[in-house]
Amino acid sequence: MPRHVAVIMDGNGRWAKQQGLPRLLGHRAGADSVRETVRLSGEWGVEALTLFAFSTENWARSSDEVRGLMALLARTLRREADELDKNGVRLRTIERIETLPTSVQKTLQQTIDRLNGNRGVVLTLALNYGGRQEIVDAVKSLLVSGEAVTEESLSRHMQTAPFPDPDLLIRTSGEYRLSNFLLWQCAYTEIYVTPTYWPDFRREAYLAALHDYQRRDRRFGKA
Repeated sequence: MPRHVAVIMDGNGRWAKQQGLPRLLGHRAGADSVRETVRLSGEWGVEALTLFAFSTENWARSSDEVRGLMALLARTLRREADELDKNGVRLRTIERIETLPTSVQKTLQQTIDRLNGNRGVVLTLALNYGGRQEIVDAVKSLLVSGEAVTEESLSRHMQTAPFPDPDLLIRTSGEYRLSNFLLWQCAYTEIYVTPTYWPDFRREAYLAALHDYQRRDRRFGKA
Protein backbone atom coordinates (compact mmCIF):
# COMPACT_ATOMS: atom_id res chain seq x y z
CA MET A 1 0.00 0.00 0.00
CA PRO A 2 1.39 3.47 -0.83
CA ARG A 3 2.20 5.61 2.18
CA HIS A 4 1.47 8.86 0.35
CA VAL A 5 -1.09 9.30 -2.44
CA ALA A 6 -1.44 12.53 -4.40
CA VAL A 7 -4.42 13.28 -6.62
CA ILE A 8 -5.00 15.75 -9.44
CA MET A 9 -8.79 16.06 -9.21
CA ASP A 10 -9.79 16.82 -12.78
CA GLY A 11 -12.93 16.70 -14.89
CA ASN A 12 -15.55 18.38 -12.71
CA GLY A 13 -16.54 20.82 -15.44
CA ARG A 14 -16.67 18.18 -18.17
CA TRP A 15 -18.71 15.90 -15.91
CA ALA A 16 -21.21 18.72 -15.36
CA LYS A 17 -21.39 19.43 -19.10
CA GLN A 18 -22.18 15.78 -19.79
CA GLN A 19 -25.02 15.99 -17.27
CA GLY A 20 -26.31 19.26 -18.72
CA LEU A 21 -25.49 21.04 -15.46
CA PRO A 22 -23.62 24.25 -14.55
CA ARG A 23 -19.88 23.77 -13.92
CA LEU A 24 -20.22 24.60 -10.22
CA LEU A 25 -22.49 21.61 -9.70
CA GLY A 26 -19.67 19.47 -11.05
CA HIS A 27 -17.42 20.86 -8.32
CA ARG A 28 -20.08 20.12 -5.73
CA ALA A 29 -20.30 16.53 -6.94
CA GLY A 30 -16.51 16.37 -6.77
CA ALA A 31 -16.66 17.26 -3.07
CA ASP A 32 -18.45 13.95 -2.47
CA SER A 33 -15.53 12.14 -4.10
CA VAL A 34 -13.16 13.96 -1.76
CA ARG A 35 -15.12 12.72 1.24
CA GLU A 36 -15.03 9.11 0.06
CA THR A 37 -11.37 9.20 -0.95
CA VAL A 38 -10.33 10.61 2.43
CA ARG A 39 -12.37 8.02 4.30
CA LEU A 40 -11.09 5.10 2.23
CA SER A 41 -7.49 6.31 2.57
CA GLY A 42 -7.81 6.06 6.33
CA GLU A 43 -9.44 2.64 6.17
CA TRP A 44 -6.82 1.23 3.79
CA GLY A 45 -3.76 2.48 5.65
CA VAL A 46 -2.71 5.37 3.42
CA GLU A 47 -0.81 7.69 5.74
CA ALA A 48 -0.93 10.91 3.68
CA LEU A 49 -3.29 12.16 0.98
CA THR A 50 -2.51 15.32 -0.99
CA LEU A 51 -5.25 16.81 -3.15
CA PHE A 52 -4.70 19.43 -5.85
CA ALA A 53 -7.68 21.61 -4.97
CA PHE A 54 -6.91 24.98 -6.60
CA SER A 55 -3.95 25.98 -8.75
CA THR A 56 -2.38 29.37 -9.33
CA GLU A 57 -3.69 29.11 -12.90
CA ASN A 58 -7.27 28.60 -11.73
CA TRP A 59 -7.56 32.31 -10.95
CA ALA A 60 -7.92 32.79 -14.72
CA ARG A 61 -11.35 31.15 -14.65
CA SER A 62 -14.49 33.27 -14.59
CA SER A 63 -14.98 35.34 -11.45
CA ASP A 64 -18.30 33.60 -10.80
CA GLU A 65 -16.66 30.16 -10.88
CA VAL A 66 -13.79 31.26 -8.63
CA ARG A 67 -16.20 32.77 -6.09
CA GLY A 68 -18.28 29.61 -6.22
CA LEU A 69 -15.21 27.43 -5.67
CA MET A 70 -14.11 29.48 -2.66
CA ALA A 71 -17.59 29.35 -1.13
CA LEU A 72 -17.76 25.61 -1.78
CA LEU A 73 -14.40 25.07 -0.09
CA ALA A 74 -15.46 26.91 3.06
CA ARG A 75 -18.87 25.24 3.15
CA THR A 76 -17.38 21.77 2.65
CA LEU A 77 -14.85 22.27 5.44
CA ARG A 78 -17.59 23.33 7.85
CA ARG A 79 -19.83 20.44 6.80
CA GLU A 80 -17.13 17.77 6.95
CA ALA A 81 -15.27 18.87 10.09
CA ASP A 82 -17.15 16.49 12.41
CA GLU A 83 -16.60 13.52 10.10
CA LEU A 84 -12.93 14.32 9.61
CA ASP A 85 -12.46 14.60 13.35
CA LYS A 86 -14.26 11.33 14.02
CA ASN A 87 -12.00 9.57 11.51
CA GLY A 88 -8.83 11.02 13.04
CA VAL A 89 -7.90 13.07 9.97
CA ARG A 90 -5.31 15.83 10.33
CA LEU A 91 -5.54 18.77 7.89
CA ARG A 92 -2.78 20.94 6.43
CA THR A 93 -2.33 23.14 3.37
CA ILE A 94 0.50 23.99 1.00
CA GLU A 95 1.28 27.15 -0.98
CA ARG A 96 -0.07 30.66 -0.64
CA ILE A 97 -3.35 30.58 1.22
CA GLU A 98 -2.87 34.20 2.33
CA THR A 99 -4.19 35.25 -1.09
CA LEU A 100 -7.47 33.40 -0.58
CA PRO A 101 -10.56 35.28 0.65
CA THR A 102 -10.32 36.15 4.34
CA SER A 103 -13.41 34.12 5.21
CA VAL A 104 -11.90 31.03 3.56
CA GLN A 105 -8.60 31.53 5.38
CA LYS A 106 -10.47 31.76 8.67
CA THR A 107 -12.46 28.57 8.04
CA LEU A 108 -9.31 26.74 6.96
CA GLN A 109 -7.40 27.76 10.08
CA GLN A 110 -10.29 26.87 12.37
CA THR A 111 -10.52 23.41 10.81
CA ILE A 112 -6.74 22.89 10.92
CA ASP A 113 -6.67 23.85 14.60
CA ARG A 114 -9.58 21.57 15.45
CA LEU A 115 -7.99 18.53 13.76
CA ASN A 116 -4.42 19.25 14.83
CA GLY A 117 -4.25 16.61 17.54
CA ASN A 118 -5.46 13.76 15.34
CA ARG A 119 -3.14 10.91 14.35
CA GLY A 120 -4.88 9.40 11.33
CA VAL A 121 -4.39 10.14 7.64
CA VAL A 122 -2.83 13.54 6.94
CA LEU A 123 -4.95 15.39 4.38
CA THR A 124 -3.06 18.13 2.56
CA LEU A 125 -4.95 20.59 0.36
CA ALA A 126 -2.87 22.29 -2.33
CA LEU A 127 -4.53 25.70 -2.58
CA ASN A 128 -3.37 28.52 -4.86
CA TYR A 129 -0.57 26.08 -5.59
CA GLY A 130 2.00 25.99 -8.39
CA GLY A 131 4.86 23.51 -8.46
CA ARG A 132 7.37 25.85 -10.12
CA GLN A 133 6.61 28.61 -7.62
CA GLU A 134 7.07 26.18 -4.75
CA ILE A 135 10.54 25.30 -6.05
CA VAL A 136 11.44 28.99 -6.39
CA ASP A 137 10.25 29.67 -2.84
CA ALA A 138 12.20 26.67 -1.51
CA VAL A 139 15.40 27.84 -3.23
CA LYS A 140 15.00 31.32 -1.73
CA SER A 141 14.42 29.84 1.73
CA LEU A 142 17.42 27.55 1.36
CA LEU A 143 19.73 30.39 0.34
CA VAL A 144 18.59 32.50 3.28
CA SER A 145 19.27 29.60 5.64
CA GLY A 146 22.90 29.38 4.55
CA GLU A 147 22.74 25.61 4.15
CA ALA A 148 24.69 23.85 1.44
CA VAL A 149 22.58 23.35 -1.67
CA THR A 150 21.85 19.63 -2.05
CA GLU A 151 18.84 17.60 -3.05
CA GLU A 152 18.27 16.71 0.59
CA SER A 153 18.49 20.29 1.86
CA LEU A 154 16.19 21.61 -0.87
CA SER A 155 13.68 18.87 -0.09
CA ARG A 156 13.62 20.04 3.53
CA HIS A 157 12.56 23.50 2.35
CA MET A 158 9.68 22.27 0.18
CA GLN A 159 6.25 22.82 1.69
CA THR A 160 5.50 19.10 1.70
CA ALA A 161 8.34 18.41 4.17
CA PRO A 162 8.62 16.48 6.47
CA PHE A 163 6.28 14.05 4.70
CA PRO A 164 7.68 11.55 2.20
CA ASP A 165 7.31 12.19 -1.52
CA PRO A 166 4.18 10.69 -3.06
CA ASP A 167 4.38 7.00 -3.89
CA LEU A 168 1.40 7.26 -6.21
CA LEU A 169 -0.04 10.14 -8.23
CA ILE A 170 -3.57 9.68 -9.54
CA ARG A 171 -4.73 11.84 -12.44
CA THR A 172 -8.43 11.71 -13.28
CA SER A 173 -10.17 12.66 -16.57
CA GLY A 174 -7.57 10.98 -18.79
CA GLU A 175 -5.11 13.87 -19.09
CA TYR A 176 -1.42 12.87 -19.33
CA ARG A 177 0.30 15.80 -17.65
CA LEU A 178 1.38 16.94 -14.19
CA SER A 179 -0.22 20.37 -14.55
CA ASN A 180 2.47 22.05 -12.43
CA PHE A 181 1.72 19.81 -9.43
CA LEU A 182 4.46 18.58 -7.05
CA LEU A 183 7.11 18.78 -9.78
CA TRP A 184 10.04 18.25 -7.42
CA GLN A 185 8.37 15.61 -5.28
CA CYS A 186 7.11 13.42 -8.13
CA ALA A 187 10.54 12.59 -9.60
CA TYR A 188 10.06 8.88 -8.83
CA THR A 189 6.34 8.78 -8.17
CA GLU A 190 4.25 6.11 -9.89
CA ILE A 191 1.65 7.81 -12.09
CA TYR A 192 -1.81 6.36 -12.65
CA VAL A 193 -4.11 7.97 -15.24
CA THR A 194 -7.80 7.12 -15.38
CA PRO A 195 -10.41 8.45 -17.84
CA THR A 196 -12.87 8.68 -14.95
CA TYR A 197 -13.95 12.23 -14.17
CA TRP A 198 -13.36 13.24 -10.56
CA PRO A 199 -17.06 13.29 -9.51
CA ASP A 200 -17.27 9.60 -10.50
CA PHE A 201 -14.02 8.65 -8.76
CA ARG A 202 -15.29 6.53 -5.90
CA ARG A 203 -14.42 3.25 -4.18
CA GLU A 204 -13.95 1.01 -7.23
CA ALA A 205 -11.93 3.60 -9.12
CA TYR A 206 -9.66 4.18 -6.12
CA LEU A 207 -9.21 0.43 -5.63
CA ALA A 208 -8.22 0.07 -9.28
CA ALA A 209 -5.51 2.72 -8.82
CA LEU A 210 -4.15 1.06 -5.69
CA HIS A 211 -4.16 -2.40 -7.27
CA ASP A 212 -2.30 -1.01 -10.29
CA TYR A 213 0.28 0.52 -7.95
CA GLN A 214 0.82 -2.79 -6.17
CA ARG A 215 1.73 -4.40 -9.49
CA ARG A 216 4.46 -1.83 -10.21
CA ASP A 217 8.14 -2.70 -9.83
CA ARG A 218 9.68 0.35 -8.16
CA ARG A 219 13.40 0.31 -8.97
CA PHE A 220 14.27 4.02 -8.52
CA GLY A 221 16.71 3.83 -11.41
CA LYS A 222 18.36 0.64 -10.19
CA ALA A 223 18.57 -2.60 -12.19
